[in-house]
This record gives sequence, structure tokens and C-alpha cells, in this order.
Amino acid sequence: MCTSRPRLSSARYKRPESVLVVVHTGAGDVLMLQRRTPADYWQSVTGSLKRDESPAAAAQRELQEETGLQLPVIDCHRLNRFTIHPAWRNRYAPDVQENIEHVFRAELPACHEVTLNPAEHRAYRWLPAQEAALLATSETNRDAIRDFVAIRS
Repeated sequence: MCTSRPRLSSARYKRPESVLVVVHTGAGDVLMLQRRTPADYWQSVTGSLKRDESPAAAAQRELQEETGLQLPVIDCHRLNRFTIHPAWRNRYAPDVQENIEHVFRAELPACHEVTLNPAEHRAYRWLPAQEAALLATSETNRDAIRDFVAIRS
């Protein structure tokens, strides 16, 4: 006799694939967002891909949702793999430990006021790339700032 276990609905969990969008100016200033939780977590624009969404579409959507900006995104052709942060672990299926992150950037001519999504972020800052890299909580975010934004001396 065959017995079956109830399957967990995959629609209930987030897809373990995300985007990172570094928003910067031509002069090398970088937009950093302070997460609501954990409060000391600073990052660029980030977000998970929806079930049938491409990385580029997710980058465009997350940029608009988190900042109100509608800018073209540029694929940096970098994939990062990292262990999911404990603060967000419960959003993923029990057997999922890692996330794949697609890196993008978006450039503005100058610093610009943004409209934050208050459910996700509490504050933002425009900082020179070197300072933004030091503020970024995530190592992959620090690396993307250093590698894809011209750092002024």
C-alpha cells in the first residue's frame, strides 16, 4: 500500500532568487536604504523574483516599488550565491538554504529624492561610493558598489 505525504505548496514560499540594484549617480554617489527590520540593515534596492518573472523585470519592478524611480536597469552579468539571512529564513521552503542574486545597476545624473515603501524601509541616504560600500550590510552589496560604481578618491 502506498502512502503519501501532503506536499507543501511551493506558492506559499518565496522563490530563492533575487535581484540587487545599485542606484548611483555618474559622480559616484550611491543610494542606500535602511530596512525596517532588522533596523541596522542598510542595502541597495533588493527583492525576490516572482514565480515566472525574469531578473530584469524584477529589477525594474523592485526599483519602482522601493524608491518610486522608473529608470532603465543595466545587467552587470554577475550572479551571487549566499546563505539566506536568518531574519528572512521563514519565507523560504524548509529545504532551501541559499539564494541566487542577479546584480543590476541604475544610473541617475544627480542625487534624487526617492519615495520609500514604508513597509520595507525607514530611511535612505545618498553617499559617496566608498562610504556606501562601508555602510552596506551585505558583502555582495559591498562588492557590487565597489565593482560597478566609480569610486572618487
